[in-house]
Amino acid sequence: MATFDPKALQNVQLEREGFLAVVRVNRPTKLNALDDQTIAELDCLFAALDADDAVGAVILTGAGDKAFVAGADIGVLARQGVLDGKENARRGQALTLRIEQSRKPVLAAINGYAFGGGLELALACDVRFASKAARLGLPEVSLGIIPGYGGTQRLPRLVGPGRALQMILTGDPLTADEAERIGLVNAVFEPGELLEKCKAIALRMVSRGPQAVALAKQAVRRGAHLSLADGLALEADLFGIVSSTAEMKEGMAAFLEKRKPSWLRG
Repeated sequence: MATFDPKALQNVQLEREGFLAVVRVNRPTKLNALDDQTIAELDCLFAALDADDAVGAVILTGAGDKAFVAGADIGVLARQGVLDGKENARRGQALTLRIEQSRKPVLAAINGYAFGGGLELALACDVRFASKAARLGLPEVSLGIIPGYGGTQRLPRLVGPGRALQMILTGDPLTADEAERIGLVNAVFEPGELLEKCKAIALRMVSRGPQAVALAKQAVRRGAHLSLADGLALEADLFGIVSSTAEMKEGMAAFLEKRKPSWLRG
């Protein structure tokens, strides 16, 4: 990752604002649809950001005002068979796992259409915020395929199997307000406010202890697939680990001394 050059990206843009990184899928004439190059660039970029200690949080969004990511490139999907179809799904799943398993909080700023692979990218993020103009859905069955980048697994875990199956089996999209009502997005904002609202929330996360944030995220992500007893054991283990850090000592001292903590970052 030391040799990674964000200037070499063609379909993805990176903007840095202090400890915030804004990742923007930049194919507006294609409604930011995912092709192989875009997936590869996102995967490489998220790996680099996760390894960069100077990054505290990442916001993922789309270029333009029409689409977050409007799905996979249909021209590519139309040519696939059994083997390359499976490989395509695995490639998309690897990207969503990369995002989900990042040590840093990842926020989705859903500024427009989030269909198919676009919604699956958003599902891999830790929290999701939508513009009032956004539309969200998994329309794959209308094309004779199924979601392949994790949608059949993450959506039921987030909104419940009944709501997920209705979305998946009909392919019908939701408005931003409907998505908020079922818990698919955390909040809905006016289009012109979306990115700034996301930045403000991300900065709140960045202001907290970075190791504590990473371990809290790990506890939630790993615990979701465990029994309650095993999840509690995991939480206790991670609580023990964070209790041994200089970060904990600084956080406690700052509280007792009534000052802001000074976290160590890259």
